[in-house]
Amino acid sequence: MDKFLITGGKKLSGTVKVSGAKNSSLALMPATLLNSGSNIQFNTPEVNDIYTMIKLLTHLGVECVFENGTLTLNTKGINNQEAPYEHVKKMRASVYVLGPLLSRYGYAKVSLPGGCAWGPRPINLHLESLKKMGADIQLEEGYIIAKANKLKGAHINFDISSVGATGNLMMAASLAKGETIITNAAMEPEITQLAEYLVNMGAKINGIGTPILEIEGTDELYPANVKNICDRIEAGTLLTAAAITKSKIKIVYPDYKHFRAVLSKFEDSGAKITIDKDVVSIDAENLEALSVDVNTSIYPGFPTDMQAQWTAYMSLAGGICKVTDNIYTDRFNYVPELNRLGADIQVTNNSAVIKGTKKLRAAKVMSTDLRASASLVLAGLAAEGVTEVLRIYHLDRGYQRIEEKLSALGADIKRESGAEF
Repeated sequence: MDKFLITGGKKLSGTVKVSGAKNSSLALMPATLLNSGSNIQFNTPEVNDIYTMIKLLTHLGVECVFENGTLTLNTKGINNQEAPYEHVKKMRASVYVLGPLLSRYGYAKVSLPGGCAWGPRPINLHLESLKKMGADIQLEEGYIIAKANKLKGAHINFDISSVGATGNLMMAASLAKGETIITNAAMEPEITQLAEYLVNMGAKINGIGTPILEIEGTDELYPANVKNICDRIEAGTLLTAAAITKSKIKIVYPDYKHFRAVLSKFEDSGAKITIDKDVVSIDAENLEALSVDVNTSIYPGFPTDMQAQWTAYMSLAGGICKVTDNIYTDRFNYVPELNRLGADIQVTNNSAVIKGTKKLRAAKVMSTDLRASASLVLAGLAAEGVTEVLRIYHLDRGYQRIEEKLSALGADIKRESGAEF
């Protein structure tokens, strides 16, 4: 197992380009199951979750070629509608193949998904919605077995806005008979891009970017190409690296509106944010950060995928603040590890109360999930001494060679093999 060795206290400077959005690619890739032919997806991040999805799609008969961020998916040879546990167990986003397979082929057998160990993320919204569209769904020995001669349009209201369910249902409805209306649909940029991609394939979707989506099913969709958006969570993580080390950096990100809520919180903490076309700059030099409360919420609110990084930053702020996760109630497993570095954080239910401290000190810490890994790396950048971050395979799921980007900015971070845990 690899680990990071981070010598803290280094100032960061320079400009770094943000990679493609993992969460967007993980929806765009299975969307190609809806057509037959060659699809090219540009700006695809080279992260482990993408390789996991490639293995799954290859198992289904998709020919995948991935080189230098360009992913070509040829769907002419699909010959399997079963997604086995060995592929799906690694990543919850694997459930995205359910809607397209069922809608196009009338059958799908998909293992119940795996992924990060924290928190309940049930897929009942996916399944109940597909039932409303006429699917027969059974759960047998850890598998979802779904059948439908032809899915039919339905009015689906989500009591809780769900990115995964919105994406899955939107794909399924694109080849269904009649109109499907999804209310309280997710509005995240990744869902908006998926909708636009489906339209480029020939789908008929109105209300893109709003909480009400109207999808008129069509008989056939066609291959299409797409350039993936950049990763707003990576962008926020890099900005946090500058803030926690009291540095000044620039990131290249074409649409800052995707993470406007995060930028606003940085400004509240005292950091200076400037935007010039595709470049977002943060100036935290000599900053004595103010403590700022955060409540995560659905887009366009503060994203749950940034709360661990924000908690790390606030551990060095001057005062007391509370970080509350309203999306997932059990996402603070990383806090004991931050406390090992000298943070003063107490967790109750879905909130963390953070008392800012003047210093963090190096220690050996262990990642528990993807974003937790990022929080420990950020804390290590600011801590005195050499911090060892173990189990960074979690981080490799969603960040493309983050250590190289941080090193290019001046961080002292090295990857080593053979970590113990």
